Amino acid sequence: MAIFDDGLPETEAPVSGTVETEVLIVGSGPAGASAALFLSTLGVDNIMVTKYRWTANTPRAHITNQRTMEIFRDVGIEDQVLAEATPHELMGDTVFCTSITGEEIGRVRAWGTHPARHADYELASPSWNCDIPQTYLEPILVRNATTRGTQTRFSTEYLSHVQDADGVTATVLDRLTGQEYTIRARYLIGADGARSKVAADLLLPMEGQMDIAGSMNITFRADLSELVGHRPSVLYWVIQPGSNIGGIGAGLVRMVRPWHEWLIVWGYDIADEPPMIDTEAAAQIVRNLVGVPDLEVTITGSSLWGNNEQFATRLQSGRVFCAGDAVHKHPPSNGLGSNTSIQDSYNLAWKIAAVLRGQASGELLETYSAERAPVAKQIVLRANKSAREFGQLFEALGIAGGETAAEMVAKIDGRKANTPEGAAEREAMEIKNYEFNAHGVELGQHYTSTAVVGDGSSLPERDPELYYQPSTVPGARLPHAWVGNSTRKCSTHDLAPYGRFTLFTGISGEPWAAAAAKVSAALGVPIEAVVIGPGREITDLYFDWAVLREMAEDGALLVRPDKHVGWRSQRLADDPEDALLNAMSTILSRKD
Repeated sequence: MAIFDDGLPETEAPVSGTVETEVLIVGSGPAGASAALFLSTLGVDNIMVTKYRWTANTPRAHITNQRTMEIFRDVGIEDQVLAEATPHELMGDTVFCTSITGEEIGRVRAWGTHPARHADYELASPSWNCDIPQTYLEPILVRNATTRGTQTRFSTEYLSHVQDADGVTATVLDRLTGQEYTIRARYLIGADGARSKVAADLLLPMEGQMDIAGSMNITFRADLSELVGHRPSVLYWVIQPGSNIGGIGAGLVRMVRPWHEWLIVWGYDIADEPPMIDTEAAAQIVRNLVGVPDLEVTITGSSLWGNNEQFATRLQSGRVFCAGDAVHKHPPSNGLGSNTSIQDSYNLAWKIAAVLRGQASGELLETYSAERAPVAKQIVLRANKSAREFGQLFEALGIAGGETAAEMVAKIDGRKANTPEGAAEREAMEIKNYEFNAHGVELGQHYTSTAVVGDGSSLPERDPELYYQPSTVPGARLPHAWVGNSTRKCSTHDLAPYGRFTLFTGISGEPWAAAAAKVSAALGVPIEAVVIGPGREITDLYFDWAVLREMAEDGALLVRPDKHVGWRSQRLADDPEDALLNAMSTILSRKD
């Protein structure tokens, strides 16, 4: 008899023989658990296995950007995430100092909290970024996936797989019983982390290197509210003798929960033997970086990890796909890891669902690599560039390396001098803007593939990493605008849910709505037309959409389930049904 009811299905008995499903997911981290959630939300039968007994046991990833929060909004878990997260307004006073209690070198307003950037973030999305450690996010993803239909199996290790024309047969090990069994699926998703066995078995082509530098995490509990509450942030960078993270450049004190749970990142030479840090040594490192010699601290754990710079140039082979850290491996700079992992799965899941339902041909699945491999490359290079920019910062401060402790303090003090060198040091913080406010990297992902029908136009020109520029150029993310009526307000994103294609038009483009109904019936694919204008169910409340749509009122904008523009027509076509049918057939790789 159960002692308690956690709302989840009861654990199943050990299995033998062959289990069947539509999609097998290996790994329950951000990529795997989100893939399970998206597939279950779309009604696709799936099994998720992980060799671990539960979800993440260390905070690891934490920055959750606006694009990811939009995705959580789309699948109905945004409120659950926000309930566990540190909100946007407490994230951004990124501090550089000689210790938490020591001299403050400067601050960088991060993640859109600077007034000059705040409007960019507010205008761009219906959702705000937040900070939620992986230890809190993963259970939300796993719980919602499982309650929606995912068969979740912990302590179950992926061993191998073979493919044939109709599916994939994977061999797994029940680590509790020692029993091996097979799972037969139409498709397999390898989301098993940076040391992915699935990716290795596929021999996916990789560029770059693993373990280019070594770092150590030390987690601890200490009440630092009096030291940081007036300058709330998730990151406090400490520049002092000895606090040098390999590949990053400074000791980091990271908030896990305000303001009593923390994580320190500390570097070591990866060419040497891995360090053994006991509780006493870890406590001393904490006290040094905080700057309180007698700080009451409870060490809760430590772990080693490598800084990587590697990405896959192809993310799939046959019926097997890889997502997340399995195909993009990089340091935590810019906070892109879990976000990109979740966005990988968001791109892939609707395509698998469309193929399984017979709505698209298998060729649609080839667009996963075409669209997401360039993103993998971009974020790996950006994160490592941000990490290396610490070297430029240190050079600007005159502490490029080799100084004694006294020399280092003296050179940092040089920024106070009324000299040209002092002026240059005082401007050094601008270097880090591309790490902490790379809004274009977070929201500006643009797809080019056969699942996008281009119209010869190009994206507006603006710094593509620092700034997000909304556009309806095919392949771009759907711009956000607040629309609605006198009784409710919603985002354009809310009008294009994950389970369908959505066609936006205006009053003079109403023939598109009739065309959408006919094409939907002909192809057996859900397409919903949204007519925006006065007297209709949805109107352009602030007249923002009229500008953002970048087309005439009688034009049409076809949005894919993943909120990327698949096709657009600047004006009403002579034959709207034929134009839309051709666009949908191209996107879905249907030759019929």
